[in-house]
Amino acid sequence: MSTPGMDRSNLRTPLKEVRGLGSAKSGTRHFIIQRVTGLALVLLVIWVVGFVLSLIHAGDYAHAREMLRHPFAAVWLIAFIITAFWHAQLGLQVVIEDYVHARLVEMLAQIAVKFVCAGAALAGVVAVVRIYIGQ
Repeated sequence: MSTPGMDRSNLRTPLKEVRGLGSAKSGTRHFIIQRVTGLALVLLVIWVVGFVLSLIHAGDYAHAREMLRHPFAAVWLIAFIITAFWHAQLGLQVVIEDYVHARLVEMLAQIAVKFVCAGAALAGVVAVVRIYIGQ
């Protein structure tokens, strides 16, 4: 006698069906890092908005550069840049995984996103460092 809903031609267990489809361990780490960078960005954006508003009242370009040459400002701006691009890369990774179904296109898109985010973050950090050291 056959159980309703049971396919007799497929005797594989649910565990056997999902084996080889990837690890279930890395998703939690990704989720936690995305939430931590998001929380850090909330705090850093508050500081960046305040800093930018203070630059509006700086008067001239030289005074604005002087404000950015303060170590506290440079460190927090670099932290903002790195965190923002790291968070963006994590978010875009999830979007690509969810909506791009061609394996080659997905892989190329993931690589492109990583390079663009890393390059943009590096450019931002170099810009802040150049202003900080006075070039």
